[in-house]
Amino acid sequence: MIMKTYPEFRRSVFVQAVAAAVGVMMAVPAFADTRYEYAQVVESRPVYRTVEVSVPRQECWDEEVAHTSRARPDSNTPAIIGTIIGGALGNAVGHNKSNKRVGTVVGAVLGHSIGRDIVASNSRERVVRYETVRQCETVYEYHDEERLIGYDVVYRYNDQDYSVRMDQDPGDEVRVKVNVQPVF
Repeated sequence: MIMKTYPEFRRSVFVQAVAAAVGVMMAVPAFADTRYEYAQVVESRPVYRTVEVSVPRQECWDEEVAHTSRARPDSNTPAIIGTIIGGALGNAVGHNKSNKRVGTVVGAVLGHSIGRDIVASNSRERVVRYETVRQCETVYEYHDEERLIGYDVVYRYNDQDYSVRMDQDPGDEVRVKVNVQPVF
């Protein structure tokens, strides 16, 4: 094995790189000659596709809605009066001082309970009022629709017909790209 010095090694690598670059350049074909010309349009037909379309719309109506509530009692007077009357009756029933106290307390509690029941029975009455409320919902109507998706175009260039689909109608002429390339 022959050892090369550093400058000889660098020169050898450079020569190999240049040789590789020249080889790549030789392998690349010559560039094509490109130009643009116009070809006569023979036929242009619109192309449609059927699509389903949904259209939203609001559908509204008026609706009667019942609101129920309890009538509030105007006063707690029946409970207060029941407490006073119950206390007086309990006091009147007792014979001695301690019985009268116990009777007063028990009578007051029972009287208050009776008065509260009277208030509650008066408030069981329910009040119903009606209100007209506007209700709305979104509904969708579906229908088929024809949509233009392009044009099938037949054009003639050098006495030969070609076809292509285009986004727009090209008119009487279509621009074509002509590439001339050598064949090896």
